[in-house]
Amino acid sequence: MAKTKLLSKPILLHLLFWACLLALPILLGPSSQSQNPEEIQRHFQWNLFFFVFGLANIPIFYINTEILIPKVLKRYNILAYLALLVIGYFIMVGLNDLIFDLLFKDLLPPQRPRGGGGGMKRFTYLRIIFQYLFIIAIGISYRFLSDNLKEQEAKKEEENERLKSELSFLRSQISPHFMFNVLNSIVSLSRRKPESVEPVVIKLSELMRYMIYETSDSKVAISKEANYLESYIELQRIRFGNDIDIDFTSEISGAAGNIEPMLLIPFVENAFKHGVGMIEKPSISIQLVGTPQYLHFVVKNKTSNQAQEKKDESSGIGLTNVRRRLELLYPENHELQISEHANTYVVDLRINHS
Repeated sequence: MAKTKLLSKPILLHLLFWACLLALPILLGPSSQSQNPEEIQRHFQWNLFFFVFGLANIPIFYINTEILIPKVLKRYNILAYLALLVIGYFIMVGLNDLIFDLLFKDLLPPQRPRGGGGGMKRFTYLRIIFQYLFIIAIGISYRFLSDNLKEQEAKKEEENERLKSELSFLRSQISPHFMFNVLNSIVSLSRRKPESVEPVVIKLSELMRYMIYETSDSKVAISKEANYLESYIELQRIRFGNDIDIDFTSEISGAAGNIEPMLLIPFVENAFKHGVGMIEKPSISIQLVGTPQYLHFVVKNKTSNQAQEKKDESSGIGLTNVRRRLELLYPENHELQISEHANTYVVDLRINHS
């Protein structure tokens, strides 16, 4: 249905253009005020002549735009194109004479001597020149504008496909990266607290269910993403127990809008990965505010110089990934600030809903 609507718009514009062009001589031409039936008939025939001759402009327009410009001017050279335009002009003059002699001979006053219609013919030929050049100019403008718009549309579509492919690739990296971190956590937990492995695996299955079934759409409700974050944080609470102070607050209004799935989790993963370990009294604070106008997400975790030195080479994958996703998804509608001061690592993200 959408494709049909798109196709119908140019057709309607063409019909409107030709309807206005064919009606123009009649609307702008002098009207007959005479009550003489012969004068009324002559006035009607003149209007009919200009209408019939105007119809000849339609094939000229489309021959020029669909054949001469794309297949002669763009493939060969301008001289061949101009030569064909000159030939087309003489064909149009001959067509005008043929139409005039067959249908409108009686438009010339009968009392004029033979050849007295030369002035009328010269006027008609002059009119043909201007009309022919006008139609050619309109055709050239239309064709080059149409080609330019199609080229821009093709480039835009190509860019969109490239960005979609890149975004799809970035999203596909999230799950393996997430699973890598969680499995490492489970291995560590099995050594220290074997009794906690089962509830962690159950919680992990809930997270995987969300990853598989909820993230297939391009956007999810912010409330669902908040629930996913809460489940992940609960998993970490099971893992660390009282060893770490975790504070998570979420304020989501009923019409908070949607967000790219699993866009926020890399910041939380990063906080748990680098905010624990060789840190005295580790603490992580996570705040999520979602309104119809914006989303505000803040993650804070304590750091230490020793913890910074222990970062592995994969530590930046999640953040680099999410930065690029934000650039693709919200190029002008997001602000991401990552800072570190007083042994506190802070991620502050704001997304404005367009």
